[in-house]
Amino acid sequence: MYIPEEEVRSLLTYDALIPAIREALIDYSTGKDEKSKVVQPPRSILRPSDKDWFAVMPVIHGEVMGVKSVTFFPGNANHGLHTHMAVITLFSRTTGEPLAVMDGRLITAMRTAAVSAVALDALADPGVTSLGILGAGVQAHSHLETLRSVRPSLTDIRIWSRTSANAEQLAAENGARATTLEEAAGSDIVLTATASPTPVLEGHWLSPKAVILAVGAVGAHLRELDDEAARSCWVVAESRQGVERESGDILLSGARVQAEIGEILANPAYPVPRGSRILFKSVGMAIEDLVAARLVWQAHSASQT
Repeated sequence: MYIPEEEVRSLLTYDALIPAIREALIDYSTGKDEKSKVVQPPRSILRPSDKDWFAVMPVIHGEVMGVKSVTFFPGNANHGLHTHMAVITLFSRTTGEPLAVMDGRLITAMRTAAVSAVALDALADPGVTSLGILGAGVQAHSHLETLRSVRPSLTDIRIWSRTSANAEQLAAENGARATTLEEAAGSDIVLTATASPTPVLEGHWLSPKAVILAVGAVGAHLRELDDEAARSCWVVAESRQGVERESGDILLSGARVQAEIGEILANPAYPVPRGSRILFKSVGMAIEDLVAARLVWQAHSASQT
């Protein structure tokens, strides 16, 4: 059974995905029994060229197993093709039989945004009003809907992109406004979603109480944040192992991970220093793809009965 992107789009909703991602992040950080434990090795990354990569991401959780094969070819943008492409295969944990193969590009975009929404809900004050987005690509689009769903108070949306026309188009489509980099970076919530290999966000632009959601620049030698931006924050990771292995924002700045988001979600009394700068860094995990793919498979199966 192959489920194409068009069907994935019709079956996967943020209403179902966000709470499922929340539970998966808790299981990743705290799960110990067979039902909740996440078995997830580091992803394997091969490089077809200096700029491109091909990754394989296996995982076991609950009653299913899965593997995502994903590519990132930044030069595709010059040819009218998606820069990220992916396929996810879902298996039964009991029998090992393949359950479904599905397109993973949209799943990747949606699960990344859902993770950020869960983190925002856990880390940001209820009354935050301004959201600055650095970048105007796929992740900027997917994050706008999800972040506003958990913080409806975000009414001042500021968008910056190196390509000003892209920022203006995204702003026009979403009741936002295109701004300077400095103004976007001064927001209550700052989302960095660029493909920049060098820092675009400087710490001296940030509000003292900023919550930063850094989802771009995945790679040990790539970074979106300068040293001040990273070091002045209390750092939360979706995965210590993943971030300390694959995030140049952390590795190159010398910043230290203080907690995983799953640990905070599992413990309402976790001592998060609210009112100070907080950085949530995500690099993407196979468990997030598995959770989304399971929802798609379940919805598809229900539609066939």
